[in-house]
Amino acid sequence: MVIIDLMAALMGATMGFLAFLVIGGISGASAWIFYPGQAGRLKAGKLLLTAFMGFLAATVSSYLGQYLGFFQSGQMLEWLSAIFASCLVGCIFTALVK
Repeated sequence: MVIIDLMAALMGATMGFLAFLVIGGISGASAWIFYPGQAGRLKAGKLLLTAFMGFLAATVSSYLGQYLGFFQSGQMLEWLSAIFASCLVGCIFTALVK
């Protein structure tokens, strides 16, 4: 019983990590690719940086929201805050770099 609980806790943390990696990476990279005025100036380093910043924003918003008691792990509000935070950080970074 203890092993099953430990596996469920570890798999939940791992799946959350992977989901935030995908969500943050896609939203950060798409903010860089689709931002107006960036066509033709795509550089791999900045693209990876925006993807990593989107991942960090998604992760921080999730853990901060859980810590402050706005939502629990796995709720829809957690996913929406992760998507919103990663898109916002990607757009702000892209606007400042431009």
